[in-house]
Amino acid sequence: MSALAATPPLLQAALFVCFLLVCAFEFANGFHDTANAVATVIYTNSLKPRIAVVLSAVMNFLGVIIGGIAVAYALVEILPADVLSPPNGSPAVPMLVSLFLTALGWNILTWWFGIPNSSSHCIIGALIGVAIGDALVNARNVGATVDWDQIWNVLRSLAISPVLGFIGAGLLFLLVKHLIRDPHLFEPPEGDRPPAGWVRGLLVLTCTGVSFAHGTNDGQKSIGLIMLTVIGLMPAAFSLNPAADQQIRHLPETARSAAPLIEKYGSDQKKEALDAIQRLEQDGPALASAGANIGSGEGSEGVPSAAGPGAGNGTTAGQSKPAAIRAGIRSDVYQVVSELKQVAKDKGVPADAKAEAGRLRGELRPAVEYAPWWVRVLSALCIGCGTMIGYKRIVQTLGERLGKMHLTPAQGASAELVGAGLIATAGFTGLPVSTTHIITSGVAGTMVGARAGVNRGMIMRIVLAWVLTLPVTIAAAAGLFYLMRSV
Repeated sequence: MSALAATPPLLQAALFVCFLLVCAFEFANGFHDTANAVATVIYTNSLKPRIAVVLSAVMNFLGVIIGGIAVAYALVEILPADVLSPPNGSPAVPMLVSLFLTALGWNILTWWFGIPNSSSHCIIGALIGVAIGDALVNARNVGATVDWDQIWNVLRSLAISPVLGFIGAGLLFLLVKHLIRDPHLFEPPEGDRPPAGWVRGLLVLTCTGVSFAHGTNDGQKSIGLIMLTVIGLMPAAFSLNPAADQQIRHLPETARSAAPLIEKYGSDQKKEALDAIQRLEQDGPALASAGANIGSGEGSEGVPSAAGPGAGNGTTAGQSKPAAIRAGIRSDVYQVVSELKQVAKDKGVPADAKAEAGRLRGELRPAVEYAPWWVRVLSALCIGCGTMIGYKRIVQTLGERLGKMHLTPAQGASAELVGAGLIATAGFTGLPVSTTHIITSGVAGTMVGARAGVNRGMIMRIVLAWVLTLPVTIAAAAGLFYLMRSV
């Protein structure tokens, strides 16, 4: 709160608006994506809607807490360094508004028509759009400036996971059908009658698993978006990780070790990274004496800084001298991290140099990549509340409109069991995947396995939404960002 009190009124208003937008997007994520987790237990009458939603919210919360932040920053790093950590906060408002208006608008549009579209696709498209818009604003080469390798890594996981969901759920359903002869498992729900006890328990278990897995993956995306908001608008207060004391103290020497690699193998942005290393070395006394205190706004009063371009040119409105130092340090660290990433993925770089670049990048990142406990709680609350309000449209689509026959407990359990495994595995390995894509394709796979047929009209609408999501969100976010920065 002290950091907020020191923020100029206009920036406080911008922070409030962007916070509303990020919370609204995560709310929409809840009624769009998390509805997939509760669809089978609600549709088959295994749990009452309120109980299912509360269970899902609790498991999402646990998934967010346990899942880490690898997925969060895998997405965040799609953005260029100058947008990801602006030293004076100036590009933050256009970036955040472009992201959230684009993703939120497309999410609500597809939800209105009951189409299980991916919130992950929406936000990834918007992130790519902002990266392209930034290249256009700064008259840079889009092909060289935008981190296409990072984007392809993210898109590959999004593309492969639904295929695995379709095949895996279909095969599991056939295995269950072959091994288990209980007819209750293969009968669609009738009225308000719940399924047999053990079937009900199985569906509750799979719902629990998908909800937890959703928290480990999509919940992390929420964390990344909230951190983008608070860091972009108040970089001085949240720029450095207050728990990374040792990493912060050793930033100058770690960055110094990276200089020869960047000098020899760096990209066309290596001059900016080398300048950043020089500034980090000049800020060494402040870092050595204050450590993590500099990340929380304490200590280091009166410590001089070489507040060059990357450091926000010294003190800005509403920032003390140490605040300007903190904002500049984060920006400089990301400039160095970005170049080390380029070195590590360059095919022409020797293996030992790549390994060294990866090691140094791993030592730098903990100083700037973190998430306070309240960010995790806010993420879980927004997703949980969204699930409680808007689950009905998606539940009906999954239960009745994907296939020519209604969803059976065996189909729902197979789709969710495979989905939980895929989503959780991706969450713990840092790969962003779509809960919607995996569960929807899994249900379709079980429909094919059951020879129940698929509703081609609905499947085509879903596929069309999947195909259009990226180009629409990329174009909208790039246009919004370019317009707002130009104005």
